Amino acid sequence: MNLQGSHIFRAGIVMLAIALAAPLLVPVQGRAEKQGAQASDSAPAPDIRQLMIEVMGHQKQLEKVRENYTYTSSSTTESIDSNGKVTKTETEDSEVFFINTHRIERTIKKNGKPLDDHDQKKEQEHIDKVVEKAQKTPPGQPLEGPNTTVSITQLLDIMQVSNPRRETFRGRSTIIFDFAGRHDAKTHGLAEDASKKIAGTLWVDERDHQVARMEAHFTDNFHVGGGLLANVQKGSSFYFDQAPVNGEIWFPTAAEGHIAARVLLLKGFRQHVTERNYDYKRFTVDTETSKSATVVPDPKK
Repeated sequence: MNLQGSHIFRAGIVMLAIALAAPLLVPVQGRAEKQGAQASDSAPAPDIRQLMIEVMGHQKQLEKVRENYTYTSSSTTESIDSNGKVTKTETEDSEVFFINTHRIERTIKKNGKPLDDHDQKKEQEHIDKVVEKAQKTPPGQPLEGPNTTVSITQLLDIMQVSNPRRETFRGRSTIIFDFAGRHDAKTHGLAEDASKKIAGTLWVDERDHQVARMEAHFTDNFHVGGGLLANVQKGSSFYFDQAPVNGEIWFPTAAEGHIAARVLLLKGFRQHVTERNYDYKRFTVDTETSKSATVVPDPKK
């Protein structure tokens, strides 16, 4: 289990985003007609449990659409000393695609330079193994193994939801609510254990039932392997944003994390990680040339 650098950040994103938001990507087409006009900010917010269960119920709608897309993800990791000074900066560019519903990242650049022949070969061998595993792993089950994700119903039992409200966010009506893990909740596995030590705020696009933004932070130290493998410190935080692409699906657009941790009982480290996603492309198996996709602009930006 590699918890260095952006892997901690991405693990946090996956753990809370996929677990809490369930399907983050749901086809948009046809929903506007069903939902009708956007509700006013003064209208009462819907029941949050029911809202998230409905989001969960649309999971099957996205799978084939998502597998027709690829995009580029660029991350920057800054190592920070105890005085807040950046001591090292690393970048990585990856191609993201989906196989049998599973998200796969192929590294194409490190620190602004394409991989050399040797590293390209190693990366391809790695991707071949991941693709093979993805093809054999049933949809919805994590590639990383059991207990690395948590269902919506389990998470809603672990989390305490409060202050539901409706607000206009980037020109669209959203349901916003705060959440915090109950420290006395009974949990099993890494994802559930982490969930009860996280608090934050979630923005759900009301028309498309999509997670538009999430902000979260650890309210207590989180020990992995009883603290022997890693200890993510209280206050470590992250956020991520999403936006509609091509009027039919939502994808991540940006994310950021501030992480303080100690790994394998060694000296602790602090890192600031940013991630940007772009160059969305739609393709089909019988089409050789990819078609570029664009993020739908915010009407009030």
